[in-house]
Amino acid sequence: MPPGHELDGSDAGGQFVRTALTLSVLKNEPVRIDNVRGDRSTPGLRHQHLAVLETLAAICDADVSGVELGAETVAFDPGLESIDGATDWHGRGPGRLTGGEYEVDIGTAGSATLLFDSLLPLATVLDSRLSVTVTGGTDVPFSPPIDYSRYVKLPLLGQFGLTAAYEVDRRGFYPDGGGRVTLQLAPSSLEPIDLAERGPLEGVRLYSTESASLADRDVAFRQAEGALERLTLDEFGLEVLERRETTVASPSPGTAIVLRIDHGNGVAGFAALGERGKPAERVGEDAADSLNRFLEESGSRTAPVDRHLADQLLVYLALEGGRVRVPAVTDHVVSSCELLTAFGATVDIARTDERADTDGPALVSVASPVDR
Repeated sequence: MPPGHELDGSDAGGQFVRTALTLSVLKNEPVRIDNVRGDRSTPGLRHQHLAVLETLAAICDADVSGVELGAETVAFDPGLESIDGATDWHGRGPGRLTGGEYEVDIGTAGSATLLFDSLLPLATVLDSRLSVTVTGGTDVPFSPPIDYSRYVKLPLLGQFGLTAAYEVDRRGFYPDGGGRVTLQLAPSSLEPIDLAERGPLEGVRLYSTESASLADRDVAFRQAEGALERLTLDEFGLEVLERRETTVASPSPGTAIVLRIDHGNGVAGFAALGERGKPAERVGEDAADSLNRFLEESGSRTAPVDRHLADQLLVYLALEGGRVRVPAVTDHVVSSCELLTAFGATVDIARTDERADTDGPALVSVASPVDR
């Protein structure tokens, strides 16, 4: 494998690995990651991280090592075909991807949405449509529920040129997983992302889901009611723009609720998952509490996106340049910015208050490594 980026994951988790592999493909540059997930109690690759590595390797026909559970060192060389006269990034980089159809079985309730997050930026280097069907968890802890991904993230990215859609055949809740979702990704040219200000608040959309095994308990309805009773909509002059309650097939009993707030520039999403013994109303209240905090906390009042989406947007900012006001400089934001810098992007974090800790809001600007 030719020399490339050598990264240390001893203070990072799975997102560090996923983002590094995505950047490796976008830049067509090899990467070696040592101490994979070194700050976790069980370091090394787990099923969901291994699935990302295997999927990207298959799509790129990459030269890769460390493809095994528990691997703490991974080397990945996308080795894409060079393009004469190409510059870098922007979907005009030194390599292009042929699309195709792929099937991935994570084998557990590992998150399908996190795997998809590693694939979405590849739209900028695709030559033809890419279809990836994943079997795994669609609504599981520590990852975005599928309704967050398709009703919050994709619509926002679509405003800036990304062409992508999810086809959900079956939901997969923890612990059995078994969900089945297909990502349809088309070649896309992105515009620079400018999300520096929120703009006027417009309203809230609500997506509440129950597995068929829980339908007789009206869980989706009760989750929705719990959320609406807790939301402080009147205080901000907001209305409910959309309300969906859905019963779905799934190998495991489970529930999820996603709230989306629309405003003049951007969207923000908030989610909660059902738990055994937890009243459905409380699940809805938890999602509503997160949204209320977003509206009420001083650091969030000007942020166009929630803290999770803010972090996920940084890779897209690097593709064409851009900026986003984040409600908090989380550890994930810091880690993503460091990775982008390692791959040649210029990143600036301008804090918007006097706090110097990682919890304060900031305007994050990312410039692509190539002069336009």
